[in-house]
Amino acid sequence: MGLEHFDKTKPVRPGEELNIARLEEYIKDHLPKLVGDLEVEQFPGGHSNLTYLLRVGGKEYVLRRPPFGKKIKSAHDMGREYKILSHLSPVYSPAPRPLAYCEYEDVLGAPFYIMERIKGIILRATPPEGLDLSPGVMEKISKASVENLAAIHSVDYKEIGLADFGKPEGYVERQITGWTNRYNNAKTDDIPQIDEVMDWLAKNLPKESGASLIHNDYKYDNLVLDPDDLSNIIGVLDWEMTTIGDPLMDLGTTLG
Repeated sequence: MGLEHFDKTKPVRPGEELNIARLEEYIKDHLPKLVGDLEVEQFPGGHSNLTYLLRVGGKEYVLRRPPFGKKIKSAHDMGREYKILSHLSPVYSPAPRPLAYCEYEDVLGAPFYIMERIKGIILRATPPEGLDLSPGVMEKISKASVENLAAIHSVDYKEIGLADFGKPEGYVERQITGWTNRYNNAKTDDIPQIDEVMDWLAKNLPKESGASLIHNDYKYDNLVLDPDDLSNIIGVLDWEMTTIGDPLMDLGTTLG
C-alpha cells in the first residue's frame, strides 16, 4: 500500500498557528539532534487536543497541545499524557515514543510535547479510497484490536512506575455517579428514558473485575495499522484519558 492511504495533513487552521520562531528555538535548545528547517502542518482530525506534524531535516514528528482558549487542565493535561508515554513506550511498542515536554506557556501559549510519528493506516469514518476492507480483512483487524486491548490491560502498571496514576478502588461507581452528575448539571430537556437508564445503572452497579492500565478511548481511529498487513497494529494514539481502572469498563467503552 502506498502513501496515498496515510493520514493527510493540511495547512494549520486560522487561529491555531504556532509561534514558529519560538518553537525552533525550543527544539534547538532541547532537541539538538533535530537539525534542519522546520515545517509545520496540522492533522485535521480529532476533537480534543490539537495535533501538528513537524518536519525537521526531512524527518517527521508530532506535536500535541491543548485547544486554544481551553482552561480545563484535567482534560488537556500534556504532562500527564507525556508521563504515560514515557513510562509505557519502553515496554509497549505501539505507544509513540515521547521526545520532549514543555510545561511552560511562554513558548507556544500552553504546555505541549513532541513525540515520534508512527506512519501507517488509520481507519476513519471514510476509509482511504482503494483500501481493501473486505469482511476477511476486517475480521483480522477486529481480532487484532481485541488482542491488542488485552495487551494494554496486561501491562504491569506498577512495574513501569504508574502505580500512583489512578484510583482503581471504586472506579466503576465513580464513572456512573460522575457521568450522572455531569448529565444533570448540563441537562436542558427532560428525557425520561435517560432517567430510567441512570436509575437502572445505579441499582445494578457491576462488581469490580480488577485493575489495569486502561486507554479509555480505544477505537479504530486511534489505531495505526501496518500498511503491509492491516491486522498488525503498530501504533496506538491519544492516551490523554488513560488511567488505572477496571479493564471491563475499557472494553465497554470500546464496544459502545
